[in-house]
Amino acid sequence: MYLMRIFKYLVEAVIIYFLFILFRICGLNIARKISSFLMKKIGFIFRKKSVVRKNILNVFKDYSDTQIKKLTDTMWENYGYILAEYIYLDRFRLNKFAKKNINLIGEEKLKNIIESKKPHIFISGHFGNFELMAMELEKRGVNLATIYRPLNNFFLNPFMLYLRKKYICKNQIKKGLRGTRDVINFAKQSFSIALMVDQRVGESERYPFFNIPAHTTTIPAQLALKFHMDIVPVHLKREEDNSFTLEILDKVQIDKTNIIEEDKKNFTIEINKIIEKMVLKNPGQWIWTHSRWK
Repeated sequence: MYLMRIFKYLVEAVIIYFLFILFRICGLNIARKISSFLMKKIGFIFRKKSVVRKNILNVFKDYSDTQIKKLTDTMWENYGYILAEYIYLDRFRLNKFAKKNINLIGEEKLKNIIESKKPHIFISGHFGNFELMAMELEKRGVNLATIYRPLNNFFLNPFMLYLRKKYICKNQIKKGLRGTRDVINFAKQSFSIALMVDQRVGESERYPFFNIPAHTTTIPAQLALKFHMDIVPVHLKREEDNSFTLEILDKVQIDKTNIIEEDKKNFTIEINKIIEKMVLKNPGQWIWTHSRWK
């Protein structure tokens, strides 16, 4: 079983590295087309179709098979774009494209955050090209550390981590127990923390997500309460021309009870509601493959 897994990872890595070389040779626009075509055809080799279908029906209970297929195809198309864009992260970082690639909504909010000199918690989900969110925050002057989930494929993970550290955010925190300690250390040093909150995190606590109990991280709530940090939602949308709109939303607010567990619960529920609104606003750009409701 272990040898089979190693062989599988090796094959996957060879394919991905070959595609990265091809994508770099043929240019970003053509790379996006090739990658999105492939992902629509073979995406379910890597992610179970049944999981995606179940997730969609948990949110859109009346969707027909046709609607599910259309939404799934749109998701895989965006997934393909993201894959192609990984090998061009250097150009996104250095603004080496002819047109402006990321437009910011909420510039005054971000300016106030930076000028406050106080650490904040930036939360979001896997929308558009989610990797560009932390990149843009750091580029604009946010003192940032970001939490990442390592790839299972240990042939690919070192290269992906290299890309993230060099072009997205130099301070990368690996999810897990040690990562939690690193988060606390960065927070104590007045670093803002960025993380995605729409993935299943091990056997985490369950909170309502689209009215169904779902595994939900409580890290943002715990940091906010322990270090008196504001939680700021961020949303990234891919536009039709493959530029992006980054929106800084209002900070998460609750009526505090000063009872730690109650406030943690209320913060986490409110965060889930915010992610729900993001999903409903642009469902085709959310990654439906995560088993939140497992």
